Amino acid sequence: MAETADDRLRLLIERIERLEEEKKGIGDDIKDVYSEGKAVGYDVKIMRQIIRIRKMKPDDRREMEAILELYKAALGID
Repeated sequence: MAETADDRLRLLIERIERLEEEKKGIGDDIKDVYSEGKAVGYDVKIMRQIIRIRKMKPDDRREMEAILELYKAALGID
């Protein structure tokens, strides 16, 4: 029984290691796409912000934008 548990643990660890390698590769690919965007004149910081906004639910995005406008008005920005 212990041998089976040890084998299972080893397989799980190896699987996690493979996935971590894939994740690193995907991260490198994403970085390359941002670099490509920068090379053609896009602002990478804004691109990252757009990605973050697009992940949000519409209601959450509207709430965030409303609060941002409220804070900006309170600070006299714009």
